[in-house]
This record gives sequence, structure tokens and C-alpha cells, in this order.
Amino acid sequence: MDKVFVSPNRYVQGKDLLTRAEAYIKPFGTNFLILADKNIWNIAANQLADSLEKAELSITKAIFNGECSMVEINRLLDEFKSKKFDAIIGVGGGKTLDTAKALAAKYNIPKVCVPTTASTDAPTAKVSVVYTEDGVFDFLWHHYKNPDLVLVDTRVIANAPVRSLKSGIADGLATWVEARTSIRSCHKTDAGGIATIAGEAIARECEKTIFEYALLAVESNEKKLVTPALEAIVEANTLLSGLGFENGGLGAAHAIHNGFTAVSGDVHHLTHGEKVAYGTIAQLVLEGRPIAELERYIDLYIKLDLPITLEQVHLDKITEEEFQLIGEKAIAPVETIHSLPFAVTADDVIQAIKATDYYVKSYKKRLGIA
Repeated sequence: MDKVFVSPNRYVQGKDLLTRAEAYIKPFGTNFLILADKNIWNIAANQLADSLEKAELSITKAIFNGECSMVEINRLLDEFKSKKFDAIIGVGGGKTLDTAKALAAKYNIPKVCVPTTASTDAPTAKVSVVYTEDGVFDFLWHHYKNPDLVLVDTRVIANAPVRSLKSGIADGLATWVEARTSIRSCHKTDAGGIATIAGEAIARECEKTIFEYALLAVESNEKKLVTPALEAIVEANTLLSGLGFENGGLGAAHAIHNGFTAVSGDVHHLTHGEKVAYGTIAQLVLEGRPIAELERYIDLYIKLDLPITLEQVHLDKITEEEFQLIGEKAIAPVETIHSLPFAVTADDVIQAIKATDYYVKSYKKRLGIA
């Protein structure tokens, strides 16, 4: 199998970037569709639109309804079917950006991602995660290429909810855990081949950066300050994690996250990263990793107040039948859990999920943490 590495054409990160975004967007043309939800229009998208209009670029505004589903994608395609754009600009969180990428793919025009949080690695990826209207994972839409441009304004990120930064840290912490097993089994990555040395190095650096700067970055975010630590974590959550997962490979952590979508209830109130945090520990359990490594991750998750017990992820009251649904969905033929260098059954997943709860509670008890 060939080695393959993919990435966005250009990644730009900086403070107050939205005020000078026209310098990076103008090369694509003069006529743009900006997609954002109602809240993000007030937070950032209007500022971007104003900046582009001052540069004499034509802007059409679109409202994202909140779910990256085929229903929403087709609604937007129908709404703007008579228009022609030079590029689609998505502004907001992962679901908005994934929807913008899907629209651009349908139009066969460039895509620009402007994340307003550092909560996922969606901005750099060439994939859209598509859900049903009810929020259940549907499928991964693999596009031909990555976004043409990613613009990350760290002033906007610093003013975003702290929970979103923590969620991105949790998502980023899965990057090396998953890539390591995928690389070991020479599994085909989302890039379309086996991992390169560069892909492996980026995934490893993502973990290193997060353990080094996560707590300082969260403190900066709490005070709405743009600091070197915040800049480092924004890059880790967005660029390193994005390139790391696509070029290094995914594993059980994200498959277990997808498994969680098979049951109803308050688990759906958690963010993507919060569910991935639980899945990351469960993958370490599945692999039989040393207790010191498990506790290193658990300790950081606790310091970040991430949900890593069954009660915290609202799964402590589910039935054995519901556990079975989670396990079966996590090992579906299309799932990334099969990148592990050994076969995994639904029961293996269930046992790992339950063991994660026990190990975390045991660790907290030894430290005297309630």
C-alpha cells in the first residue's frame, strides 16, 4: 500500500485575523457564500462579512440550522441552486464546517473553514461527519480534497466557552492513542494509504503539546486571554489533531463515541470531545496499556473536569440491551475500531467501557477525589 499525506492548502492562525481575512480569501474570487448559525453570525460571521464587503467582495449569508445531516445539506443546496459562488466559507463549529465542506464538494468549488472554537479537528479535515436529524451518526463523507484555506482567529477562540476548548483537548488527546495502533497494524488511513513518517510525527507532537500546555491554555481561556499556551493548544486541537488523525489513523476511541449515539438520553448533551475522552480511556483498556499510562490520561481528564465515568456521561442507568447496542455500533464493518491490530467484539467494547468506569472511580478514591 502507498504512503499518503494530505493537508489543507493553507492554514493561518493569528490574533484578530478576521479583520484582515480578505488578504487570504480574495485569491479565490469575488463572490462568496458564508454559512453560520444564528448565534455565530452575531459572534464572528458578521465581522468577517463586513471585512470582506469593505474589500468589495460580494457576500451571500446563509443560516445553518444546527445538524450536519443530508436533510440540511439538501435544504441549503436547494435554497441556493440558482446562485454561483467562487467559494463556500463556513464559520462556526464542527457541524457547520462539515456542512460547508459538503456544499463546496457538491458545487465543486473551494472551501474555506473559519472555526470559532478549538473544539474539534473538523476545520482541516477532508471528511464531513454526517448525522441523522436526531443526532445519530450516519456516515463519513470523504471529499476529494481538504479545505483550501483554514483561518483561525485566536481572539475569537479566547472568547469562546471554556468547555469547547476542553472538548478540543479531549478530541486531540485521542489522536496519538488512535494513530499509534493504526500505524502498528499498517491500516489504511483517511488520507488513503498507510501513514507517513510526517503523519506519525504530527500525531505524536499533538499529544506532547497537549500534556505540556493544556492546563495553562484553559486558564488563559477562562480569562479570555490570548497567550502562547492558548496559541499552542489551538494549533494542537485544530492543525496537529486534524493532520494527525487523517494521516495517522483513527481507532477505538472514535468508534466508541459513535457507539454512544446508538442510545437515547442525556449522553447526546455531551460534546464530541467529551464522548471521545471516555472512548480514549476505553481504547487504552482494550489495548491492555500499562496502568501508569492510563492514569496519566485519567489525571489530566480529571483536572480538565471532563466526563469519564458512566454517571458523568449519563450511561450509568442504561440496560444491558443498550450496552449491546453501543457495542454493536462501535464494531460495525465501517468503523475505525478495526484498525486495531487485533479483532474486537461487541462484548470487548462493553467490558472496556465498564472497566473504564471502574478504573476512574478507583483512581479518584485513591486520591481522595469525590
